[in-house]
Amino acid sequence: MANVSVYNMEGKEVGSIELNDAIFGVEVNEHLVHLAVVQQLADRRQGTQKAKTRSEVSGGGRKPWRQKGTGHARQGSTRAPQWTGGGVVFAPVPRDYSFKLNKKEKRAALKSALSDKVQTGNIVVVDELKFDEIKTKKFAEVMNNLKATRKALVVIADNDEKVTRSAHNLPEVRTALTNTINVYDIVNAKTLVLTKDAVSKIEEVYC
Repeated sequence: MANVSVYNMEGKEVGSIELNDAIFGVEVNEHLVHLAVVQQLADRRQGTQKAKTRSEVSGGGRKPWRQKGTGHARQGSTRAPQWTGGGVVFAPVPRDYSFKLNKKEKRAALKSALSDKVQTGNIVVVDELKFDEIKTKKFAEVMNNLKATRKALVVIADNDEKVTRSAHNLPEVRTALTNTINVYDIVNAKTLVLTKDAVSKIEEVYC
């Protein structure tokens, strides 16, 4: 089992914790991680882009000029793609970009993403995150103490409004609950910050 240090909010080491190898010590499957990220981003796409083809553009029913004898190239409609105001050749149409990954693949991808953070040393475990009031400045100080100021994902076990709202105005910090973590957010974060309770909950759910 991987053994990582546990820090307090002042950034001082206060102990250590053993991470379950079944979640934080698996062999990283880059292909599954890639699929999970693509699937999540595809789900976010609206798919509402639309343009009209020549059959949908109004007008252009009459042939603009006779077939021969004008010196012009032959034309059948002013709504053809080469005309201004004409239709689009391969016009985009509304579509659903989403696709499915099965449950085992999603779990394996999440475990791979978590394991990669451990292997690269980009994981920080903090004993707890407790604030007396909603204060962005205090949260920023904690992130600075933990050396997690750039693109940090902070995962907490239970919804704590004082924590989530304190982090809300920090552009480089995202917060998540253990039941809302996903592969994209983990991969996109430079540093993964977990509370001890969050580690326990993740191990409980995904073991």
